[in-house]
Amino acid sequence: MHVIGTVGLPGSGKGEAATVAREEGIPVVTMGDVVRQETQDRGLDPTKDHGTVAQTLREENGPAAIAERSLPMIEDRLENHETVLVDGLRSDVEVERFEERFGDRFTLLSIEAPFEVRRERIDARGRDASEADGGEGLAARDERELGFGMGEAMDEADVVLQNTDTLEAFHDRVRTVIREGPGLEGEIGSDSDSETHVRGRNS
Repeated sequence: MHVIGTVGLPGSGKGEAATVAREEGIPVVTMGDVVRQETQDRGLDPTKDHGTVAQTLREENGPAAIAERSLPMIEDRLENHETVLVDGLRSDVEVERFEERFGDRFTLLSIEAPFEVRRERIDARGRDASEADGGEGLAARDERELGFGMGEAMDEADVVLQNTDTLEAFHDRVRTVIREGPGLEGEIGSDSDSETHVRGRNS
């Protein structure tokens, strides 16, 4: 059994990592889908109110609320698969919850990229409402995510991928993490533009 959790600020490349997992036949549990469903259930617009609902869920049910809702989905997929990727952890509290449940079979992958690179990607995908349309700007999104404890979660990652190179190179590095399995140690191949660092938890 292997559970891979991804953490990273908006536009860093978590969705691309999930795409690679699916290509490898690995089921993906997207924590954001929990929030999007709750947003719809409350009669709100997921493109505009996603962040507000995520914060409300944590205020109403505790900081691990979304992780708790994700656990049954993860365990269901583990019944028929050796590996599951969990897309989009947001806090160190969520990391702790997954560590409690899966122990050393849990690998935390931090995907990182500079602000301007992430903003260009978000504008290009056009999935979220812009500030002009009542959506949330990237700087505000970053501030909200970091307020959840994302910075602390990223600091606890077992593997860090700097996603500033080509999409193909990034996909290759994600595949390496997936195929190596739990207990990944050492350094994955890198080049001058994009690096993958592997570190022990709390190192």
